[in-house]
Amino acid sequence: MFLSTPFDHDSIELLNGLGLEIFKIPSGEITNLPYLRHIGNLNKKVILSTGMADIGEIEDALDILIEAGTQKENITVLHANTMYPTPMEDVNLIAMVTIANTFDIAYGYSDHTLGIEVPTAAVAMGASCIEKHFTLDKTMEGPDHKASLEPYELKAMVSAIRNIELALGSSVKKPSKSETPNIQIARKSIVAKSAIKKGDLLSETNLTIKRPGNGISPMRWDEIVGSVAIQDYKEDELI
Repeated sequence: MFLSTPFDHDSIELLNGLGLEIFKIPSGEITNLPYLRHIGNLNKKVILSTGMADIGEIEDALDILIEAGTQKENITVLHANTMYPTPMEDVNLIAMVTIANTFDIAYGYSDHTLGIEVPTAAVAMGASCIEKHFTLDKTMEGPDHKASLEPYELKAMVSAIRNIELALGSSVKKPSKSETPNIQIARKSIVAKSAIKKGDLLSETNLTIKRPGNGISPMRWDEIVGSVAIQDYKEDELI
């Protein structure tokens, strides 16, 4: 959808009159109480950038927005660093999670680094929103172009993020559909290490563990060792 960031009260009114669904608050306005109250009064969805801010300033801005009438569940807070481009050592991506845990709020990341690694990592860390500058040509005049993505890079970033979203999956640890057929191939079973006659005592001497995994699981080793063979077994035959 169309988005625009207002930097003053007239712009807020103009964008509201155009029916803007989401108001993006830039990092430079996070300490502007009248501005924050004006946007908060609209009770619209808000994306709050937090470049240059500490945790207390974020708390104050959120309090103003919420007290003015914006619902907390309609606010997304973006961790950001206001340097173009941002050096990797200044990204502090873990601070994004600190914001999320401190305020129990939807969170994301506004990226000004070169490349696409950091926003992709942010998604892996739970970011629900990514902001990235976009340009047709990085060599154009202006402060933002060199830290922006050209079309092929934007496409690559979106593709990487979609792959990460798929890869995150669920919190349940269990065999996936694709790997299930490999269980029998990769795992092992208890087999006869040598020929065994019916009535022989099964022991560590005449038993071993080999693939495939379609026999008795080696996790039952202690149960099988010491029992009596109920049939004849050839070497390498599944018990």
